[in-house]
Amino acid sequence: MARMDLRTMTALVGVAGLAIAGCAGKRGPDVATDSGGQSASGQRLSVEADLRDPTNRTRARAEIAQVGDSIRVKIASAGLAAGAYGAHLHAVGRCEAPTFESAGAHWNPGGQMHGKDNPQGMHKGDLPNLLVGADGQGRFEFTVPDATLTGGGIRTLLDSDGAAIVIHQRPDDYRTDPSGNSGARIACGVLG
Repeated sequence: MARMDLRTMTALVGVAGLAIAGCAGKRGPDVATDSGGQSASGQRLSVEADLRDPTNRTRARAEIAQVGDSIRVKIASAGLAAGAYGAHLHAVGRCEAPTFESAGAHWNPGGQMHGKDNPQGMHKGDLPNLLVGADGQGRFEFTVPDATLTGGGIRTLLDSDGAAIVIHQRPDDYRTDPSGNSGARIACGVLG
């Protein structure tokens, strides 16, 4: 085996360090985005929606982004009365007022029961309650594990009929199937 002199070893260590540094800032081709929220391969990496009430007034804004093998859901409210509201991802990308029943059931690709406190739960579309202060402002950020925005397969949110995000009139009890006793749908936004 040949011996390396100190200069050769230093040069190799330097080259290896540059290679590692170059790789650390890169991600695979499905993660590099263009200005439209899509990956280089055309997959959607983020979507936004205004959640409107039956009078078409915006009550909240949602942003959903692909983060690794999960999706991150952010909701910020504007102008809701103080209180707690159930919030869910729904299986159909339609928001027809006044009841928003057109958004279908919760996104539930695994056929689970409802709620994080249900021993047989939970739907992928089950989200935390939106807590709104006296100033009408409220927000949360929640990660749905093992889910994708696009790409096909059972864990894909934006399938052929799209998806919606809905705010309900009451808090979710995190247990009662199918919607946590959260009451009527008071605001809805189509994703994508």
